[in-house]
Amino acid sequence: MQLSPLQRYNQSLIKLAVLLYQVDGKITLSEQDYLEGVISEMRWQSPISITAFCNEAIHLAREAVDNDEALEFIRDMANDLNFDANHVVEVAMGITGIDGERSEREAEILHYLTHKLLAKELTQQEPVPQAS
Repeated sequence: MQLSPLQRYNQSLIKLAVLLYQVDGKITLSEQDYLEGVISEMRWQSPISITAFCNEAIHLAREAVDNDEALEFIRDMANDLNFDANHVVEVAMGITGIDGERSEREAEILHYLTHKLLAKELTQQEPVPQAS
């Protein structure tokens, strides 16, 4: 089955958010609540239930963290995350800051997202109309 660009984005955003709340070794209820809020706003277009997908995302993110492959995990989702780079940064900032502090690893991943992975998409802006 061919997934739509929106669905691939949704799935990548969930995997990124799960990775970000796991990477500091502390999982808080506020992080989980934040993710649930993000998920509740998604238009899910998959025959796989969102719950089943989230369970798989938790497993994949845990493996990436345990094997120190977080950046590779994210890089593999780059094309899909660029579907809405601004929203990705908003969610990443939200989930890493919701517990009141950002770990060094979270900050490193945020920097990677904004300065390398999504940089081109984030810097492209609509031209501002000039006043006559």
